Parts: sequence; structure tokens; C-alpha cells
Amino acid sequence: MSYPPPAAQPANDKTTLWGVLGIVIGLICCWPAGIVFGILSLQEAKKSGKSPTLAYIAFAACALNLLGSVFYWTSR
Repeated sequence: MSYPPPAAQPANDKTTLWGVLGIVIGLICCWPAGIVFGILSLQEAKKSGKSPTLAYIAFAACALNLLGSVFYWTSR
């Protein structure tokens, strides 16, 4: 009886890590840090040949946070 080969270890996926951090941090609290994480995600996606969708979503989340902050402070 032969056993199947062991499953490969999960790769160190920095594209997803930076993208998710950019979305969460950019949407919830600090949009400049979200932009930085979005840029890191975009660079990793280009380097590894992956889709940069999470980076674009991080940029959109930061823009929403920025617009919400501007609206909040101008309406006070």
C-alpha cells in the first residue's frame, strides 16, 4: 500500500497579508497606514505575479475613510 505524498506547507503569502491589513486598518482607523499596506500588497502582487485586487480594495477603503473623516470634520 502506498501513501500519498505529504501536503505542501502553505506558502508565505505576503500579498494577502498586506492587502487584508490595508483594508482593515484603512477602513477602521488610520487611512495613511492603510495606504502603506496597500502599496506593500501591490508590490508583492507584482513581484509574485498574483492578482492585486486586495491592494485596490485597500486603496478604496482608505479613500472611504478619508472622505468620511472630511465629511465628519466639516459638518461639525
